[in-house]
Amino acid sequence: MSSGSRNCSISAKPFGVQWHEVAFEEPHFTPLTNGGGSRRPSIRSSLAPLFPWEYARPTMANIDKHAPGDFCWIELATTDQTAATDFYSKIFGWTFKDYLIGSNEVYTVFQVQERDAAAGCRLRPDQLSRGIPPHWNLYVAVESADATAARAEQLGGKVLAPPFDVFDAGRMAVLQDPTGAALSLWQAINHRGTAITAPNGTLCWADLNTPDRERAGQFYSDLFGWQMMKEDDDSAHNYWHIKNGEEFIGGIPPASQHQSGAPAHWLVYFTVSDCDATAATAKNLGATLYMPPTDFEDVGRISVMADPQGAAFAIFKAAARGAAGS
Repeated sequence: MSSGSRNCSISAKPFGVQWHEVAFEEPHFTPLTNGGGSRRPSIRSSLAPLFPWEYARPTMANIDKHAPGDFCWIELATTDQTAATDFYSKIFGWTFKDYLIGSNEVYTVFQVQERDAAAGCRLRPDQLSRGIPPHWNLYVAVESADATAARAEQLGGKVLAPPFDVFDAGRMAVLQDPTGAALSLWQAINHRGTAITAPNGTLCWADLNTPDRERAGQFYSDLFGWQMMKEDDDSAHNYWHIKNGEEFIGGIPPASQHQSGAPAHWLVYFTVSDCDATAATAKNLGATLYMPPTDFEDVGRISVMADPQGAAFAIFKAAARGAAGS
């Protein structure tokens, strides 16, 4: 594989290229901790997602279409697009294509096995002046961006950016749930979104960190039809799983794990083949580790970090069936 390509034609028209036009306030990241920052050999799911083993998707799989309600795209907004591209290419092995969207605007599409996995763009000067930090944007597949945005308002959410067309790729909108977390809607036309799941470098999960889990959970259940699933009745396992149809796609940690006063936000997870090696490489490249690689019993190994520009994300290596760690 090549390391990437520059100055590609806009004819491919990746979706999301108009994201930089949205005046969107993204909250600062609240680090996930393991109870003070010290590393422990095994931690239960009250502090991290309890991924169903089957969801880990250990083999390569192409995605031809996203079901409504699925997380379908992930997009980095950053202060240094070139440096961020270099960072993620090195830790995930991503190749990339840059699409010119103006005289000095570029939209970067990251790929795994020549299939789209994520994207990146630069924060606008006015966003920077308002203190919006680098962050990852999360998109949800919908059949109608207009109908879903209207429904979100009826349910108490806020439409930060009304539905608009992104060339002939699709139609999108930006929402904020009643607790303050933001995400985007994507109605695909010629661009499905992420096109691959793989053992390394693809989106696998997302956590909603919010001070009002009940309110947020009800909102998303009513909006997308998501089911909020509990592990069991043990209060120590107080983590809700988000299930879309037959697929587990994310979760909501207990409010007790949400830092007081911090805005609600989504935290995205990427699969990795080696959590320790990826975290070490990321740290050597300037990342900040909020949580070092840590085992979660019968789940796998997780690390939470921020890239050198400050965008937070997590990496996940699934445990072998019946075992933890990597």
